Order: sequence, then structure tokens, then C-alpha cells
Amino acid sequence: MRLTVVHRQECDLCDEMLAQLRELGARYPLPPVEVLDVDSDPVLTRRHGLHVPVLLLDGSVVCRHRLDVPELLRLLK
Repeated sequence: MRLTVVHRQECDLCDEMLAQLRELGARYPLPPVEVLDVDSDPVLTRRHGLHVPVLLLDGSVVCRHRLDVPELLRLLK
């Protein structure tokens, strides 16, 4: 399993999601988290555009904009 956060530089919501994932990771075992810049890849830009941050679990969308902790924990079971 792998978590991916698609983010944008200077994005407060993106920074907030990453911080919440770090906090959650201190309480629950989480898979490794990869961070991808949406603006560095035309495919990511087309797919996600302005809808960042996006949390992916093995490539599937878990949530957008805000971390959905209950949904993430459900999917990780």
C-alpha cells in the first residue's frame, strides 16, 4: 500500500493535509506517503488541476481538499 498526496506549492490546504497525515501517522500505522507536485506533471495537472490536495491510496482517490480520516482508516483496514 502507498499513500500519495498530490499538492501544489504555497497551498495552505496542502500543507494542512500533510500535517494532519503526520499527526495521524503518530497514532496509527500508515503506509509510506509520497508527495507529488501537481504542476510538475501535465498528466497530474489535467487529472487534478485546481482540486488539490488529493489523497490517493494505491492510485485511487481517498479524498480531496480536506483529510477524511474515517474514510482513510476504513480503506486501510
